[in-house]
Amino acid sequence: MEIWINPACSKCRGALSLLDAEGADYTVRRYLDDVPTEDEIRAVLDRLGLEPWDITRTQEQAAKDLNLKDREAWPRDASGRDRWVRALAEHPKLIQRPIITADDGTAVVARTEEAVRDALAR
Repeated sequence: MEIWINPACSKCRGALSLLDAEGADYTVRRYLDDVPTEDEIRAVLDRLGLEPWDITRTQEQAAKDLNLKDREAWPRDASGRDRWVRALAEHPKLIQRPIITADDGTAVVARTEEAVRDALAR
């Protein structure tokens, strides 16, 4: 399993602590330093069963600068999907964290202890 983290994030540190406490075998990806490609983001979205706007941190300054809350400029449908993915690749701080890719091919946004345990159970 792999976990995408920002070390400055308390939710990420909490997820790592729980993984360690459970003796999980995982790889850490500091996604701000090792930025995922558009294809990697699409793959994780497929594993999550979510759309890019579902994992976008809209309160970040980059989101405000891009005006992501403007649904006319940033449609939340198939017509806007590639643009959203590109924005996440160009501004990785916008990606919700932590994300755990589980061994069974699925993924979870692991912001809660329950979500981390869910990933461990997969």
